Amino acid sequence: MTVDTLKIESIRLLALLKIVRREGALLQKTDTRLFKAKLDAAWVERLENDDDLAERLDAFVSRFGRMQDTVGDKLIPALLRSMAEKTGSALDNLNRAEKLGFLPSVEQWLDARNLRNKLVHEYMSDPEEFAAALNKAHLTVPLLVTTYNAINQYARLRLSNAEWPELLP
Repeated sequence: MTVDTLKIESIRLLALLKIVRREGALLQKTDTRLFKAKLDAAWVERLENDDDLAERLDAFVSRFGRMQDTVGDKLIPALLRSMAEKTGSALDNLNRAEKLGFLPSVEQWLDARNLRNKLVHEYMSDPEEFAAALNKAHLTVPLLVTTYNAINQYARLRLSNAEWPELLP
């Protein structure tokens, strides 16, 4: 990889870090608002008659999925390329990110991916199952934030002369 190519990859990485930081901040706000109440089957059944709650739920599901997608499909490969690492399949990239210490567990990440799919595709087909999936997604938000923060911290240390976004709380 040439020096120019590495510079371009670093610029792309910085842009993605800024995008993911915004996604993460919005996800955390929605997560806090949505999970003030206990989410159970009765809560899910109330969604049909509560537009505000339904819209808040849609925002959470969308933001959860978007951040998970952006980190896994774009940010991790951009990080690897900025390090002059060879990228491969999504699973290869996740395994490499785990070995480098950016991702706590590939298995947890794949669980988050499956959870994202469940939230999108099994929307309210079974209120108890959907409530359980929502609660699990709530517990998975820190995985997304931790992964972002690990990548951001590494980029700050390794790559200079750029305006790095803040870490997420």
